[in-house]
Amino acid sequence: MRCTNKIIRNVVALCSCTFLLAGCAADTAYTTEYELGKYNTNLYQGDLFAANLCVTNTDIGLEGYTTDDSLHAAGLFDIANHQVLYSDKVFDQLYPASTTKLMTAYIVLKYGNLDDIVTVSENATQFEAGAQLCGLQAGDQLSMNDLLNGLLLYSGNDNAVAIAEHVSGSVEAFAERMNQEAVNLGATHTHFVNPHGLHEDNHYTTAYDLYLIFNACIQDQRFLDIVSQDSYTASITNPASGTREAVWTPTNYYSLGKTAMPDGVKVFGGKTGTTDEAGSCVILYSQNDAGNPYISIVMGAPDKTTLYNDTTSLLTAGVSK
Repeated sequence: MRCTNKIIRNVVALCSCTFLLAGCAADTAYTTEYELGKYNTNLYQGDLFAANLCVTNTDIGLEGYTTDDSLHAAGLFDIANHQVLYSDKVFDQLYPASTTKLMTAYIVLKYGNLDDIVTVSENATQFEAGAQLCGLQAGDQLSMNDLLNGLLLYSGNDNAVAIAEHVSGSVEAFAERMNQEAVNLGATHTHFVNPHGLHEDNHYTTAYDLYLIFNACIQDQRFLDIVSQDSYTASITNPASGTREAVWTPTNYYSLGKTAMPDGVKVFGGKTGTTDEAGSCVILYSQNDAGNPYISIVMGAPDKTTLYNDTTSLLTAGVSK
């Protein structure tokens, strides 16, 4: 589903909230420092982490929503009112699966040129059977904008590698940049090894860190425009086979119409991720009927039914507050 730029732009100015500590006002910085190895709020002094950033060091319950112990972590954030409505295990280390691609997109939008024409390498097409792919072939030429749309909408692992190699020269160099940007955003319990999120033991994050990364992404209008689309059509040229079109659709079930929207909520889009180790995950940007914005995170559901049942219940309980 496509949303208007006017609606989204009105929200971008509001998108600077994270976790609300009891008694922490929107214009008051949280000053407590954690022990070495924990989150250090001295990191939150950049332009993104303004004085209205609030942090929690505890779980927060939500009336009307029952915590699902089968999940790895979950959170719900009322951006307009600068309030964390729910948080559960948000500092636990977990595997992010394709929610990793949020950082890949953030780097492209921050440093890349969306008009660049990228030539796809053989390496970008080498994946095991069953991996989520946009169908790129070695020698394909397409714009960075095409790659970014396929990355965020259809979650193409091949797009992620093509992006990484074009921006940084290699997957390894790009992962180094991902980790530096994570630190810059305050996501200090995150370590990336690749740009797509296919499982590696040393590739991990937390729900809190993912919230920080997603919150940074939605401040860019181009990101919001992409994830709010019903579909995207890319034009791909290959010297060996000519020009073809590829149509990429969102992977979240709300945008696909596989799951009904929560009562009183419009889901615009976000990022999904699934591996055996990570479980089923989804991070979404939504608005209630009054246009107030929310970010929801559900990580590590045992299956898609549980994932969307929990997300619906969480959003339904949250917007009624």
